[in-house]
Amino acid sequence: MSSTSTTTTTTTTNYSGGFRLGSREQQQPFGLADFEDYTFKPIRESEVNREMTSRYMTDLMDYAETDVVIVGAGSAGLSCAWELSKDPNIKIAIIEQSVSPGGGCWLGGQLFSAMVVRKPAHEFLKDVGVPYEEKENYVVVKHAALFTSTVLSKVLQRPNVKLFNATAVEDLIVKQGKVSGVVTNWALVTLTGHDTQSCMDPNVIESKVVVSGCGHDGPFGASGVKRLEAIKLVEGNKGMLSLDMNSAEDDVVKYTREVVPGMVVTGMEIAELDGAPRMGPTFGAMLISGQKAAYAVRASLERQRKETSSQGAGKVSA
Repeated sequence: MSSTSTTTTTTTTNYSGGFRLGSREQQQPFGLADFEDYTFKPIRESEVNREMTSRYMTDLMDYAETDVVIVGAGSAGLSCAWELSKDPNIKIAIIEQSVSPGGGCWLGGQLFSAMVVRKPAHEFLKDVGVPYEEKENYVVVKHAALFTSTVLSKVLQRPNVKLFNATAVEDLIVKQGKVSGVVTNWALVTLTGHDTQSCMDPNVIESKVVVSGCGHDGPFGASGVKRLEAIKLVEGNKGMLSLDMNSAEDDVVKYTREVVPGMVVTGMEIAELDGAPRMGPTFGAMLISGQKAAYAVRASLERQRKETSSQGAGKVSA
């Protein structure tokens, strides 16, 4: 009978200069000179290809049908994903058109660093684990990127979440008045390909609920509610009003909801639908709107579950 021993690699600080790398049994000093002979383990280029391709294709197949699709990985979308993914039984796909998720919350206003969050939305920051400076009626995160990087990294570590970035949502799947998924394509195809190629057919993701958090109107903003208006599922978008921080934040949270069966709208996109004021560089409503959207999703999923159960019971009795 043979025994197998394992060695655990640890890293500890060596305050006399550098780090110590090695096993618990035998740690070796590590300093600047050691980088001269630093080499990586060998790998074949084809191995890298297979690792990336196999995982991505597996994800595409796995998420061809999911519980929830969140369109837009800005502050509202990521906040929704944070709250919703606490339930490991809810499967979530996040679709982000940009290569870099985060939307406009990598910075505060006018390219400044700090993020201002009005109370009591600072409780959400506590939940995520983002440090802040306390003020009387608000808190300040020293750099907006600290919030974005923290919530993004924690959301992506959860096993029930997959981010598809550099991916655009071109349309909605709608069946009998219910939004039932999204039509997707590579972002580069959506932004440039349709004007230069004869045909670039899309792909699809079916879902029970779609959350649209695409921001206020702009070249790529408010795409979800614009499409709802175009296909006459909503009567018309009122358009975002002029800036009023105090009214805007309250209204954005108030109006966040399931606007049509199967589609929840969150963040500044709801301002385009309902005519709420522009918010400006304060982020509390984005966080709480996203959180409320997660609760609206849970309510929609539960309603759909009951409807499916009721229909199944009706077929059995018939």
